Amino acid sequence: MSSEHSVGVVAPQRAQFNEPLRLQSGAELPGFELVFETYGTLNADHTNAVLVCHALSGSHHVAGHYADDPENVGWWDNLVGPDKPLDTRKFFVVGVNNLGGCYGSTGPLSINPESGKRYGADFPLVTVEDWVAAQARLADHLGVHTWAAVIGGSLGGMQALEWSLQFPDRIRHAMVIASAPKLSAQNIAFNEVARQAILSDPDFHGGYYADHGVVPTRGLRLARMVGHITYLSDTQMAEKFGRQLRHGEHKFSYDVDFEIESYLRYQGNKFAGFFDANTYLMMTKALDYFDPAYDYEGNLAAALARAKASFFVASFSTDWRFAPARSREIVFALLHNRRRVVYAEIDCGAGHDSFLLDDPHYHALLRAYLENIAV
Repeated sequence: MSSEHSVGVVAPQRAQFNEPLRLQSGAELPGFELVFETYGTLNADHTNAVLVCHALSGSHHVAGHYADDPENVGWWDNLVGPDKPLDTRKFFVVGVNNLGGCYGSTGPLSINPESGKRYGADFPLVTVEDWVAAQARLADHLGVHTWAAVIGGSLGGMQALEWSLQFPDRIRHAMVIASAPKLSAQNIAFNEVARQAILSDPDFHGGYYADHGVVPTRGLRLARMVGHITYLSDTQMAEKFGRQLRHGEHKFSYDVDFEIESYLRYQGNKFAGFFDANTYLMMTKALDYFDPAYDYEGNLAAALARAKASFFVASFSTDWRFAPARSREIVFALLHNRRRVVYAEIDCGAGHDSFLLDDPHYHALLRAYLENIAV
């Protein structure tokens, strides 16, 4: 889309919260700070606010670009802006870097007021439930009592679902995309392999690597490579790389032979250059722990009985990490409770990453749903 459909230059904002936050683990943060961005204008009745929740490696930078870095475009810029599916002429859109993140919100890289050093491994584990509790304080700060919608993909979709359960009267629409009501054993296994890559890196130093002036780059690189494989579909890998050779012939070495190897190494190196290892560990654990039915003997329908919102649930045909069957579990549990729910299963060859792409069918469905949200 042309620049007229962009939110343009944006700037991050900060909100400081001084009241203690009790976490699901039993730990307590004495106070915390959240970094966020907003797009559009909050209306007079404060009824047009939409919260965008990010996935594992996402941030508050959802749309637009920075004045001093025009190439740094928001991760969901194709979705958010004037005349885009999440239209900023209608909605006041909020993106937030979650608690424990590494983009400015209080997390392992922050200074621990008790020690005067970075938290590192001393930063407590936070969960999806904790993120939503912190986001509710941000909503209060912004004067938003009820979100018109909360939307997210993958781990962001889990947050949208949790909003409907933890604060059922503060959300009118929950948009849960490429997500699941809990991780499968296979998904937990992938997360554990990624964590072990980081934990076994000699530069990890028990999580206090910042004190040693190093970064567990090798572990982070391997963790991202493992994760990235699960975000792509076999079809997409075959179409994009196949068995193409990097140098046109076999080198008979353990260096890069195939283009897919080169791609994974590039993605791993890039990720290790900007993401925090402790944040990665914490966020994968938040994924593992999320399970609304845990306190309901595994009965998802009973767990979702608290929800009052209307739902948009979407999955993608080639997403094998959060397969369509997992989204249908959410749909069936909602229908059991006679909740209003729209479900879309979208034919897209890009695997789990489909929710980030500019797929015409997908965006048309989002646009149609969002246009029918009254503000």
